[in-house]
Amino acid sequence: MAFSKNSFGVFVLQLMVLALLSLHAEGQGLKVGFYEKSCPQAEKIVLTVMSDVMAVAPSLSGPLLRMHFHDCFIRGCDGSVLLDSPTGQSEKFSPPNLSLRGFNIIDKVKWALEKACPGVVSCADIVALVARDVTMATKGPYWEVETGRRDGKVSLFADPINRVTGLPPPFASITLLKQSFAMRGLNTKDLVVLSGGHTIGMSHCSSFENRLYNFTGKGDTDPSMDQNYIARLKLKCKPRDQTTLAELDPGSFLTFDDSYFRLVTKGRGLLESDAALLNDPETRAYLIQSISHGSTFFKDFGVSMVKMGRIGVLTGSQGEVRKVCTKTN
Repeated sequence: MAFSKNSFGVFVLQLMVLALLSLHAEGQGLKVGFYEKSCPQAEKIVLTVMSDVMAVAPSLSGPLLRMHFHDCFIRGCDGSVLLDSPTGQSEKFSPPNLSLRGFNIIDKVKWALEKACPGVVSCADIVALVARDVTMATKGPYWEVETGRRDGKVSLFADPINRVTGLPPPFASITLLKQSFAMRGLNTKDLVVLSGGHTIGMSHCSSFENRLYNFTGKGDTDPSMDQNYIARLKLKCKPRDQTTLAELDPGSFLTFDDSYFRLVTKGRGLLESDAALLNDPETRAYLIQSISHGSTFFKDFGVSMVKMGRIGVLTGSQGEVRKVCTKTN
């Protein structure tokens, strides 16, 4: 089919309009209190289960918060990261997700909800509610979680590692980070605010080993990293260590606070993607603001989490409500 210059221009304009409409539609169908009539105790049930879990396993707070991020950034917030695959071909088995923990906790919450309200509360909503509740459990902010998501039926191993649309890697530059967030309708402020979620949790040594031992391929260290911090990390993380975990926010990795931003400004961000926040005027300014008395981090975090929770959601008759979170109906 041949296009004239005018018809091609109209075609491109139509694509732009469709893209804008799609972006505007993000989150439509979600609302606070979606289960008010169909399962009025839903959020209370989630909170009760998570309170019990956090009392005995507080270290799961970081992984469960990160699970929501990993879910939403791939195919939207549809619970696709939860799906099992007998051949290891779902998102769960993709390299960026191998470090996720707490899938059994999501199953525990789902079981409690199914007992009270069979076939009503989606697994995608459970992931979103759990992320809020573990943040609260670690002395972080509360926000109203919009619910009404439906569960997806597709989960592919290749999606999280796609070089363009996959999860941003721990060595991502600020340019790559901004692009990754922008393609999902999130702005630069959302990027730095959500990075603040690293105030809780840990990371495998392999995610930052090159910064300690071979940054440019010459057996050197990352010059942007505090040298005393490097020395301490080398005591914990030896070359080719694939199992040891290091705290993302040393000293308060089980407390949701703004100390992560303070560490980053001192050259003690653990990952390259943490340190990259110093390489952009807007993200750098937010870091500095957040360690001052005028910090708005807690409020901003809730706002950005709501925005992230709207990415590519399935609502209405789309998708399904899984009976079991690890498999489709």
